[in-house]
Amino acid sequence: MRRSTFLSAATGLVVGALSLTACGGSDSSSNPLTGDSASAGSGGTVVVGSANFPESSLLGEIYAQALEAKGIKVTRKFDIGAREVYYDQVVKGGIDVIPEYNGALLAVAVDKNSTATNTTEVNAELKAKLPSSVEILDSASAEDKDSITVTAATAAKYNLTSLADLKPVASKLTVGGGSEFKTRTQGLVGLKKIYGVEFGKFQPLDAGAQSTLVDLLKKDKVQAANLYTTDPSIVADKLVVLKDPKFLFAAQNVTPLVYKSAINDTAKAALNAISAKLTTEDLLEMMKKLVNDKEDSSEVAKAWLKDAGLVS
Repeated sequence: MRRSTFLSAATGLVVGALSLTACGGSDSSSNPLTGDSASAGSGGTVVVGSANFPESSLLGEIYAQALEAKGIKVTRKFDIGAREVYYDQVVKGGIDVIPEYNGALLAVAVDKNSTATNTTEVNAELKAKLPSSVEILDSASAEDKDSITVTAATAAKYNLTSLADLKPVASKLTVGGGSEFKTRTQGLVGLKKIYGVEFGKFQPLDAGAQSTLVDLLKKDKVQAANLYTTDPSIVADKLVVLKDPKFLFAAQNVTPLVYKSAINDTAKAALNAISAKLTTEDLLEMMKKLVNDKEDSSEVAKAWLKDAGLVS
């Protein structure tokens, strides 16, 4: 399911990289932590890390710049690898701050048997079950999660704003997604069980074929698609993400995971201020700049922090 595997966004660059959020990882020879001790963050320096995909590195840069704006010395250790690589480093203090996705953190690293779905439930379990050396700070409203997405034309034709609106019309439509979407609870099985939605046809694609799926959607070969909510195509092609009020897809809020003893109140306040401002729409716009417009991540981060009023 998405909350535990956390697959890629749509474009070629992001497809290869985002699949590493929970289940993949880079070779240890390229791991920025190789040879480091677990004493990082000493001497007043905060070590900000990221997983090895563009969105995580961007979020890490946002965190780093916000901390630096408060006079905190920062060491960047980005593109570390998958959660299986970096999580243990945070627990041991090798990394002091890393951007996380709360649902995936819970299901992959903390409690694989969790059935929590919404933000409140997920965060409550994390706070109860995380090792004592670490904690989560405030979650942003921003999420990167599964969705059912349609074109603006399809949304207008069938008056679609939420997954519930699909029930009377889904039999006329074809939905596309990875082949596994057919049998997953956070897929067609859950759509039928939770919303009573049964599509007329399912068009399976190989895992990672999100760019093909977007093309099929735009050409009306499929009328609905399982896309991820920070896919740059959503902004570029003015696609409509259908709301999910019953949480078919578990919460995946961007949430700072921190090593407690390395983070003072000033740092916590700076990171929580980011979460208070960061939206999914912000992530979409920033990922479009990174992936489609090829802008530099440090400049994208700087611009967002300025626009949010968090740095001067």
